[in-house]
Amino acid sequence: MPGLGTSFGRGGATTTPRDMAESDCIVIMGSNFAENHPVGFRWVIQARDKGARVIHIDPRFTRTSAMATDYVPMRSGSDIVFLGALINYVISNDKYFKEYVVNYTNAPFIVNENFKDTEDLDGLFSGFNPEKRTYDQKTWEFEREEVKLPATEPKTLSDKIAYATKKGRPKMDPTLQHPRCVFQILKRHYSRYTPELVEKMCGTPKEKFLMVAETIAKNSGRDRTTAFCYAMGWTQHTVGVQMIRAGGILQSLLGNMGRPGGGILALRGHANVQGATDISTLWDNLPGYLPLPIITAKHDTLEDYLKAQSKPTGWWVNYPKYFISLMKAWYGDAATKENDFAYNYLPKRIKNHSHYNMFKDMYDGVVKGFFVMGQNPAAGGQNAEFHRKAMGKLDWLVVCDPFLTETATFWQQAPEVVNGEVKPQDIKTEIFFMPTAVFAETEGSFTNTNRMWQSKEKAADPPGDARSDSFFTYQLGKKLKELYKDSTLERDFLIKNMTWEHYEPNPNDGWKIHEPNEHAIVKEINGYTVKDGKPLKSFVDLKDDGSTACGAWIYTGVMPDEHTNKGKSRKGDKYMSLDWGFCWPANRHVLYNRASADPEGRPWSERKKLVWWDEAQKKWTGLDVPDFPATKAPTAKAKDDGIGMDFHSGSEPFIMHPEGRIQLFGALADGPLPTHYEPVDTPVANPLYKQQHNPCTIYFNVDKNKVHGIGNEKYPYVMTTNRLTEHHLSGPMSRWLPWLAELQPEAFLEMSPELASQLNVANGEWVTVETERGKIEVKALVTRRVQPFKMGDKVIHQVAMPIHYGYAGVAKGAASNELTLMVGDPNVTIHESKAFTVNVRKGRLKQGV
Repeated sequence: MPGLGTSFGRGGATTTPRDMAESDCIVIMGSNFAENHPVGFRWVIQARDKGARVIHIDPRFTRTSAMATDYVPMRSGSDIVFLGALINYVISNDKYFKEYVVNYTNAPFIVNENFKDTEDLDGLFSGFNPEKRTYDQKTWEFEREEVKLPATEPKTLSDKIAYATKKGRPKMDPTLQHPRCVFQILKRHYSRYTPELVEKMCGTPKEKFLMVAETIAKNSGRDRTTAFCYAMGWTQHTVGVQMIRAGGILQSLLGNMGRPGGGILALRGHANVQGATDISTLWDNLPGYLPLPIITAKHDTLEDYLKAQSKPTGWWVNYPKYFISLMKAWYGDAATKENDFAYNYLPKRIKNHSHYNMFKDMYDGVVKGFFVMGQNPAAGGQNAEFHRKAMGKLDWLVVCDPFLTETATFWQQAPEVVNGEVKPQDIKTEIFFMPTAVFAETEGSFTNTNRMWQSKEKAADPPGDARSDSFFTYQLGKKLKELYKDSTLERDFLIKNMTWEHYEPNPNDGWKIHEPNEHAIVKEINGYTVKDGKPLKSFVDLKDDGSTACGAWIYTGVMPDEHTNKGKSRKGDKYMSLDWGFCWPANRHVLYNRASADPEGRPWSERKKLVWWDEAQKKWTGLDVPDFPATKAPTAKAKDDGIGMDFHSGSEPFIMHPEGRIQLFGALADGPLPTHYEPVDTPVANPLYKQQHNPCTIYFNVDKNKVHGIGNEKYPYVMTTNRLTEHHLSGPMSRWLPWLAELQPEAFLEMSPELASQLNVANGEWVTVETERGKIEVKALVTRRVQPFKMGDKVIHQVAMPIHYGYAGVAKGAASNELTLMVGDPNVTIHESKAFTVNVRKGRLKQGV
């Protein structure tokens, strides 16, 4: 999410699958769209049938490649070289949309005179601390004008926070000629990313690269738009966030953001990954993407925290309203102005508590108990054996799942148990298995790629004692409140006072007995006035004085009154379908759609109109809900002494950013501009810089987690992981189903005919795949779907393996995560299972078997 959020202001997909049908060109990179999102892919096919170019850039030739008009091969992990060369092509050939870039991006902003680029420091930006492996970002800031504040006294808490933290407006050069303006820094940064470098480092023929560059340039501008689509192929790298940033920079230069048929479609996982992060299962966020307080930051008081998280200019000036309304939703009357709305009782982060660190803490005895719901770390976690060993040191483990997954049975069926390395009696963990209902057996909602809440009804009753995850969570909360009701300890305040009673189920004689009240849950998420309990119609109605309660501000409007749940609406039309479901925020489908109009509020072209200023009505109107203050005219002047949206003019569309513009130059943990670094395990060196890998990469010093490094002759082949239409994640929702198991019954390793000949391996024969993390045996699938990459004088062989298998279920097979490395990107701690090195040899693990 930071890849999109840093660039545009929100972490969600900027467009919808339906909007792909309006594209003139679709670039699918980092995704096997056709196989992994087959329903949404129909809109790509519709665009292709209307004449759009569909370009698939991928290490493998897949079903997406077969359905595309053009396939372009590229070595896994080299995406930023490819994207950087496209950026260079667009700038150096004057193919960028200048009016869009000057007015809607931070290209004119002047950067601090002490900033040093990777071109100056051989792969590092200024401010790097080699001991901490982190950056001090002070030199990345913009030069600013003098701060100006309103003459009036602040009236609300939000205003008070804004007055205290406001900065001056960045200095600008609209001609884009100043040597320290973002545009010139960008131009210099990517000047060595050339078609020749792409051919050398990506293994992509030069003519194929130039075809892509010319096609996207031709299909962008006033009258045409290009869309980019990505998924795990961009995210699962130690530079994954920066890959997304690079795509965002390219789309911004071309003027494709916020426009029909344009944008960046982040293809989220099935069936509710977007909803899960929205509400929020993220370790560092509260619902609605409100960062969790940090004990090591200046978050001692509510005011300290709000000063750190609010933005004095732009839409995030409203942050206090969203946070305080969340506290009122969770703790009701116990959250008061006098106790800072229970802020001091809220848990604070003490470090990075993401997935890997959580398992390291299990292994070290810090974490004693673990609830597993909708996850299968015994097969789905990188360096899977370490994950199992960590869970084997817990006091207790609760697995909520429809089936006895690898996580539920690791003590009995894991490879290290079967081969005698670990004895079940030596595993101290007490394991509880709670049978759960599958999605078709429960009511609820899904929010997918397009950020659309769609409510659903159950199709069948769950069997036996199986119940929903909501049931389990609700009943556990009731038990905890009962246990702690008489506690006088201050630390127990949150459990005692959490607002649990309004979830009480309605009387029901059927299977739903004791299931929490769905209507009450939706109402809390939507938000309501505390005094009378009336649902709110919009997040603009939220207050910072404790008079409103809201469980997730981005969803306000899904229940505008007691009798309406827009998630249940099913009125479609031939395009935007505003009465089908509810897209956050405010039912906007194409984010940043103010940018579909020029600075004067007119559509860039009649062919590509989406929203526009209606001078007669004095408001924004169009085919979508405008992503802009409804009555703010395009001629409205920015107020230098203003706060919030007053600081923006009527022609600055990216309202979530302090300056209202796309951040081409935007600070992330590993730099303000995407830079090519090689994967941690790589067969080749980085020719651009002395710095080979992402300098801020997070490494984990745990059992069997050794890095291969650069050009390790013991591990000469590149491996990437992939997914199949017939299976889901590590398999719990598909490998137990006989029909799906029959379609894809076992694991396999794709290899090219050239590599198979070199290893003397025939199709269907057993091979052993090895890394420093583990060894597996799997059958070879000899196919031209994977090809060798010629990079200069070197030939790089690549293999590919699905992620879905494990030792339990109907369809079984080796788990690819026995081989993968626990390593993390510095922004979100995502792993790097899309590009690592392995050895492959003919035969089984135990020769002669």
